[in-house]
This record gives sequence, structure tokens and C-alpha cells, in this order.
Amino acid sequence: MSFSEQFQSLIDHPSPQLRKFTSLIEPADAATLESMALKSQQLTRHHFGKTMRLFAPLYVSNECVNNCSYCGFSRDNAILRTTLTIPQVVAEAQHLHSLGFRNILLVAGEHPKFVSEGYLQECIDAIKGFIPTIAIEVGPMKDHQYGELVSHGAEGLIVYQESYQRETYEKLHTAGPKKNFDWRLDCPERAYAGGFRRIGIGALFGLADWRKEAIALAAHLEYLYKHCWKASFNIAFPRMRPYAGNYQYTPDPNLFLNDRQFVQLACAFRICFPQVGIVLSTREPAKLRDSLVPLGITHMSAGSQTDPGGYTGAGTDDLHLTVKGKRVELGEDQPQNSCSRATEQFTIDDKRSPAEIADLLRSQGYDPVWKDWDAAILDHSGSPC
Repeated sequence: MSFSEQFQSLIDHPSPQLRKFTSLIEPADAATLESMALKSQQLTRHHFGKTMRLFAPLYVSNECVNNCSYCGFSRDNAILRTTLTIPQVVAEAQHLHSLGFRNILLVAGEHPKFVSEGYLQECIDAIKGFIPTIAIEVGPMKDHQYGELVSHGAEGLIVYQESYQRETYEKLHTAGPKKNFDWRLDCPERAYAGGFRRIGIGALFGLADWRKEAIALAAHLEYLYKHCWKASFNIAFPRMRPYAGNYQYTPDPNLFLNDRQFVQLACAFRICFPQVGIVLSTREPAKLRDSLVPLGITHMSAGSQTDPGGYTGAGTDDLHLTVKGKRVELGEDQPQNSCSRATEQFTIDDKRSPAEIADLLRSQGYDPVWKDWDAAILDHSGSPC
């Protein structure tokens, strides 16, 4: 049975590991939290050493057919949209390469007319010669589609459930294929069947009660470790940020995961899942990111942009609107000029450059890891030693 078929039962009848995790995210005093932080630091050092893997998202399209009430790319948002051409994707990737990145996450909204069959494969083919680690964060696909992306050189997939609370999920997703809760829930298993060897999952914290989301995320991770054991896993718990359509966003105090709870959550995952990678993005403030470096985080983004062409200005020559899924050219009252950019998915908080992040890590005794994989590892064409 798939995870979606067992999900509620796993929550209702938690395993010993899930019960332990639940106890670790209960309200804790300062002494308990300090003890958790020390344990988390020791486990991270044991399994990962003093290293931090650095990556960058590369947004290739902000077109989308889904209506998601928390997302800047939502279909009905009147935003400036673009889909990068393959040469423009290469230009963005080359810029990131010049900054040191060898680990790139290709990100796109879900729109089959724009991010069409074969587009992502072309993107991967165009950059894999100089970017050894390519992951994708796009709309859920079928097994064979994932297999094709793997055959072209993708080796990581990220898919966030957004919310694991079915009622909340249905309320937030009002149109588009993303409405299918179970289809998205089983996406990591389909990616595994397709051959992906690194899989990342997570929830967007701020949409529902954070402890319920955390427990569901832990249940999902435990299931994947048991059933997709050949893959390695990363988790993330990004918090809501202002976005197009709601740049005045303020968190719901009843749902909000505050900084103290964020630290506790990271430590709880590290203690219960010692070998899982924990990702921290630039949507979080610099001060929090700095303090979390020794406490369990293993992957950090740096210098991120969340709009297509955000690094080089690529794609600004083709800005347009999309109305009811169809392209609409900009009118005279919406002039397109050299200062215009495609609309970002959300605002970032930590705006430090990749070099500044690398310097910070070194100052704390950590090695910034720009590259941890090369296709030559799987090349069996040479003669044996």
C-alpha cells in the first residue's frame, strides 16, 4: 500500500519512533531545549562532520494552472510571468556556476502549456555538463516521466506537501491538478520508482497547526525510510513569507512556528532521524540561519532569487500575463520596460551573497561544500583498478 493509503492509520497508531518525536516537540523549558540542541549537534557532527552543502534554486518558469491561496504564482494572480528559453536557463546556470554553485534546483510552476513535455529534459541536458548535481521542484509526475528525467541527468527531487491536513489542503487549493491531495502525497514514492536517489519532502509551516504538520512530516519520513530505503532523504520546514498577492502577509499567531519552536523542531528531527539532511533556505532571517548552523542543518541555499531570470535578468524580453491559462500580452497601461522583472514566488529574508555565507561557515569552522557528486562516480567504462 502507498503512503496515502496508510497515512491516517500511521497518525492514529504511531510507531515508537513517532511517539518519541511527538514528545520532543512538546513545550519545553530552557534546560530541555539546551539538552536537545547539544544532542542534535553531536549527532550532526558524527554523521555529517563540519560540512554544509550549498545550493541555489533556479526558477525557469512562474506559469501555473493551480490556484493556491498562499503562493505568488497562483493562477489568478495578475503577475508578470515568463518561461525561460534554454539559452536563458544556461545563462542563469552559468552565473550560478561562476559564484561557486555545482548544486542547482530547477523550479517551475505547474503549467503543461509552458513547461511542456521535453522542456525540463532540455534544461537538464543544457547544463549538466557543468552542473553535476541537478534537482527539480515541479508539479508531480508519473513514474515513467520521472524515469526519463533521471535518464537525462536529474538525481534529486523536492516535493513539499504544503499541508498534511486534508481539510486545510482542500481549502487552500481551489483549482488545478494540485487539488489532488493523495496524488501529491504519493509523489516521493513515484519519484523513487523512477530512479531518483535523493528525495526531499517538507511542509509549508503557517498554513495549519505546526505540531500536527510536524508529526505528519515525521510519519512520512519514517515511511519513506522503510519503503524507499535505497534513496537518501532531505527534509525542510519553510515558514510562510510575504508573496505576490499578499505582500502584507502576517502570520496567524495560532499557527505560527516561532524561532524557538523552529530550533526545537530541527533538533527533534535530528535526534529521531540522525542521517536525514535538513535544509534551511534564504526565506529565513540571517540571525536564525547563523544560529542553526551547528544544530543540525546540513544544506543551505545562498543568494537566492525566486523569479525566473532573477540572477541575470533573462526572460524580461518576454514578460506577459496569463488569464484563465492563456497568454495575454501586456497592454499600454502595463508597460514592459527594462526595469520590469517576472514576479517572484515569495520574498527572501537572508540576502547575503554566496561568498558571504561561505565566509560565515568558515568562520565557524565549517567547510562549505559546493560539489558532492559527479557523474564519473557511476562511469564504469574505464578498466578496473
